[in-house]
Amino acid sequence: MNILLAAALKVVGVLVFVMANAFMLIWLERKVSGYIQRRYGPLRVGGPAGIYQSAADILKLLAKEDFMPGGADRWLWLLAPVVSMVPAVLVYLVLPIGRTFTLQDLGVGLVFFSSVTSFTLLAIFMAGWGSNNKYSLLGAMRAGAQLFSYEVPLILSTIGVVLIAGSLRLQTIVAAQTQHGWFFFEQIVGFIVFFIASIAELNRTPFDLAEGESEIIAGYHTEYSGMRWAMFMLAEYSNLFTSSALGVALFFGGWHGPWLPGWVWFLLKTYIVVFVGMWIRWTLPRIRIDQLLDLGWKFLLPVSVANILGTALVLMVR
Repeated sequence: MNILLAAALKVVGVLVFVMANAFMLIWLERKVSGYIQRRYGPLRVGGPAGIYQSAADILKLLAKEDFMPGGADRWLWLLAPVVSMVPAVLVYLVLPIGRTFTLQDLGVGLVFFSSVTSFTLLAIFMAGWGSNNKYSLLGAMRAGAQLFSYEVPLILSTIGVVLIAGSLRLQTIVAAQTQHGWFFFEQIVGFIVFFIASIAELNRTPFDLAEGESEIIAGYHTEYSGMRWAMFMLAEYSNLFTSSALGVALFFGGWHGPWLPGWVWFLLKTYIVVFVGMWIRWTLPRIRIDQLLDLGWKFLLPVSVANILGTALVLMVR
């Protein structure tokens, strides 16, 4: 009973954080877009610091009509938003938020993280196929090609860090950086590949081909509205945070830092990486699908493999 209660408390705690964090990131996204593109709306509307606008959006989504398109596959269409949320929540289990603050310190934490996040593709295909809409299906197919193309270099970009730290446990990788310094300096090539692939995995500009409004309306979630659509967005912002958090754990020392508590350093570094991702979104235009695939298969994949070989040779010489 105590084990079940502890597990339930962890799940509730993660869900509360996911909700609060999404509210924070939506607010930050508006402010970043406003300052970069000189948008007067995000800068001047919405009460103190613009927080009322995000609250109004939540109320609007709660009250918005929820309808199923005719001819849709009922169970696929209904379950797709739920399936998209499951990996977005599960990855928090292995994040090393503090020196002794990890919900589940798995010995294969990095493998668990990579495995769980790959289930996002399943939710996208369920939404695209279940909607019985050609734009949704096109968006799902484009997302499938994109996620498959960038999943490989994303995973390969982390192997250099694993070789140096000698472990797949995220807490061990962070602890190793307290002795060696940030792996970013030794693995700058790996980080660049990781960061680019992460943005592509999140379907964010300049890689938002799955949601190209000018081409396929809204892609795989065209037929969703209200809270079902909000669940897709909630998963997207949650994944933005967790992918940034993983990058911080692998390359920027995670919770390690002077004076402040470890969890403060972890969140501070993570939000800085999130800010850079938002900065890129509101600066660069969308690329074409052929450019996206070429970048993944012809550039990032060979570079990530070369980084692994180079790291292994350096470690052998040492």
